[in-house]
Amino acid sequence: MTARKAPRGAREREPEARTLVFVYGTLLVGEHNHRLLKGAQLISDEARTQPGFQLYDLGRYPALVRDGDQAVLGEVYEVDEPMLAALDRLEGHPDLYRRTGIVLADGTAVETYLMSPVQLAGYPIIACGSWRLRHKERTS
Repeated sequence: MTARKAPRGAREREPEARTLVFVYGTLLVGEHNHRLLKGAQLISDEARTQPGFQLYDLGRYPALVRDGDQAVLGEVYEVDEPMLAALDRLEGHPDLYRRTGIVLADGTAVETYLMSPVQLAGYPIIACGSWRLRHKERTS
């Protein structure tokens, strides 16, 4: 069997850029913004950051910052360029959140959305490091 050649003068299609994104709040399965990940490939539903982050409760959504002591739980998705642009709009990148590269506990390099600690003065920390488990934390 021989490989088919592209017609003379035709350009081969470049593979579409894909990005791994770590989500930890309203984009998680079952949360209200998860619909924006429709069509994305779930890579891990048990992802965890390396220790060194802090998760804050802003009421309707969380915020992640560097320079804490937590390993934060979340999920990893592989997204295409249009979906990444939609996530950037949702997160207010780069004004509210800043999309930033981090390395997870298992060594996977991903993008995620971080806030500045200055933006979070007065908000409570989610000590368990999980947006989903924050309610259990309040009742314990």
